[in-house]
Parts: sequence; C-alpha cells; structure tokens
Amino acid sequence: MADPAFWDDPKLAKEVSQRRVRLLETLTNMTALDEAAEELEILLALAEEESDQETAVEARAKLKELEARLTREEMARLLSGPHDEEPAIVAINAGAGGTEANDWVEMLFRMYSRWAEGRSYKVDILDLNPGDEAGIKSITFTVEGPNAYGYLRAEIGIHRLVRISPFDASGRRHTTFASVFVYPDIDEDIEVVIEEKDLRIDTYRASGHGGQHVNKTDSAVRITHLPTGIVAQCQNEKSQHRNKDTAMRVLRARLYEHERAKRQEEMDKVHASKKEIAWGSQIRSYVLQPYRLVKDHRTGQERGNVDAVLDGDLDDFIQAYLRYDPHSGQPAA
Repeated sequence: MADPAFWDDPKLAKEVSQRRVRLLETLTNMTALDEAAEELEILLALAEEESDQETAVEARAKLKELEARLTREEMARLLSGPHDEEPAIVAINAGAGGTEANDWVEMLFRMYSRWAEGRSYKVDILDLNPGDEAGIKSITFTVEGPNAYGYLRAEIGIHRLVRISPFDASGRRHTTFASVFVYPDIDEDIEVVIEEKDLRIDTYRASGHGGQHVNKTDSAVRITHLPTGIVAQCQNEKSQHRNKDTAMRVLRARLYEHERAKRQEEMDKVHASKKEIAWGSQIRSYVLQPYRLVKDHRTGQERGNVDAVLDGDLDDFIQAYLRYDPHSGQPAA
C-alpha cells in the first residue's frame, strides 16, 4: 500500500485494503486473547495463593468469557471457503400447507433477522410475496456482515416445524416445511485486464481473397493470451495496426466470456446442493408439540429451548455444522 502506484487500480486497491482490515482485526483479536489468557493465569494464581473465593468466582467468569471468544476465533478459522467472506443472499419458500406454511416462513425470517441483529449484520429485503391470509409465501433478503455466507450456508436445506397450528380451529398438530437456500452475493463486475507481458503477437501474410496490398504484406495479426491460451486473429484489414486493434477487441471479448464461464462454474458448484433438497429430507426439525426440541439431523446437535432458537440463538447449530465432517457423516474431531 506504500507503493505510489497502489491506487492506480482502484478495484484492486479496495480489495487489498479490505483484506488488510480483516488481517489487522484477526491480529488484534489474537493479541487480545493472549493478554486475556495471561491476566486469567495471574488471577487464578492469586485466588489459589490467598484462598480467595471472590477472586476465584471472578476468574471463572473470565474463563467462560475467554472460552466464548476462543470459539468465535475458531469459527473464523473454519470459514475458509472460497466465498465465505461474502455477504449472503437468503431465500425462504413455503412448502405445502397454505397459511400454516406461510407462517413458518415468517417465523424463519424473524429467526434469521434476530440472529443477524445479534451480530450487528445488516438485513435488506429484496423480494417478499405475502401470504393470502397471514405469513409469507416466499422472501429473499441479503445479510451483510463479516463471513455472512460462511455462517449461513449451514442453513441450506428443508426446515420442519411440528406444532399445534394456531390456524386450525380443531387444535390439531401440523407438520410444516419450508426450504432455505443461501448463496454468496458475489460482485459480478468483470474487468478484463490485459498485460503486454501476457501476449504473444505474430504477424503473417493474409491469405484468401483480397487486394494486392492485403495479400503481399505481413498485415495479418494473431494475438495469443499466454496465461489462458486464447487466440484472436484478424486479416481483413489492409493495415497491420487496424488488424491488431480488431484482434485485441476479439481477444478482450473472449477473455470476458472465459472469466464469466469460470464464475458460472463456481456458482454452479455452490448451487449444486440445492438439487439435493427435497420435501422430507429435512436438515433440522423444530418440535413444539408433543415435546419441545430443535434437532439438526446432520450433526445431531439438539436444543430444548426452542423459543431461544426461534429468537435467533443459532450459533450452536452453525458451529456444529462448521465442525461437521460431511464425508464421514460424523462430527469432526
């Protein structure tokens, strides 16, 4: 960043600056954790030497706080996916069940909104399709904050609710489903940067129909982009300079398409998990009747305090998923 030419490329400069902020934040957090651990060690030693119960209680409280901070840093370490740092786009859709299903979508939206609020993340609604009587048929919203996609990708799948429906006059128990899909909000601006050192430019004599000048001089141009192997050539113009300009335009267009295809392939990989979602293959169940329990069927994580979970207390489930080893089907060691 001290290079005078650093700001010549504003987009790159912005990316580097943002990465610097994240690295400094990590360094600051780790330094603070080291200092907190040293202070706790001193506090524990004092409590033991003087048999001071009050100091021991204070030390236990600080230990609990330190453990929570360490857990947050561990989660940050686990968020190493190619798009984990990006903002998230979340889409929730009601399954069969009419008003009951629409109400479940609204409950899930509230749950994620409260979770985001607890992390000081920003939530913006992009699209909302309200239910006919109550609730929401479908909703799409963004969540902006550090590692928003990395955390929320744990929520991709079918969410199942079991409860006595407030919309059933007979008071019967209903099972309702909603699908949650999360994908990274990736900046789709593609800037094609072509450096001279990456090009091999060959000239040759044009062939085929043409005037005397076209056929008898080395006016045709072939440009090879060495990093990708993409080739563009032009021989239609009489001037080598004009042929080169045309070939560069073709090369730029082909490089743009090449980069767009790469990004689409990445997004296809992200979206591949969506094909595995089907009604009945729920990832998590929220049971309010006849007992109260939230259970993640992938990791085995459970919580009896359903109200807290529906109020946005999702970290236990997200952390369990991030530690989960999907290849063995068992929680990671």
